[in-house]
Amino acid sequence: MRRDYFELTVEGVGNDAGEPTTPLVRIDFHGPEGLLRDRLSNADGDLLSAGAIDVAFRLREPLESGDAEGVVGVTNRFTGDFVLELNETANDVLPFIRAARESVNAADGDDARYRVEIDIDGDRLVSYDKETFLVYDHEGNLLRSESLIPSGVEL
Repeated sequence: MRRDYFELTVEGVGNDAGEPTTPLVRIDFHGPEGLLRDRLSNADGDLLSAGAIDVAFRLREPLESGDAEGVVGVTNRFTGDFVLELNETANDVLPFIRAARESVNAADGDDARYRVEIDIDGDRLVSYDKETFLVYDHEGNLLRSESLIPSGVEL
């Protein structure tokens, strides 16, 4: 699936934060509907649950290089298959992760620290409440200090 089929927007980060809310990442798909629906479905044809997907960001260059480029990926946790990938910069992704880490919902005992909404041409397909967002450097090493990892989770 082509990365240019996707458009990513965020809410609840930086100056946009306003009232404390759960940070939101919205991914809008502008391509063949069946392609994305198939990748977001299990073998029975049911849409995957939040527990069945993982979200990660992997850098394509060193973080220290300024506005480092990378790829946001959503994968099927059980098969390891990529559901979708899209290009983003570390300057766009890392502030979102910091906002999610500071989410008021986490302080209230709610495990979800951010929400992912995936739309097809503006129509909601799925919405996931998530608490883990892993960040990998350009060599494939986990950057724990940049990642969002719930307490008590051992990787």
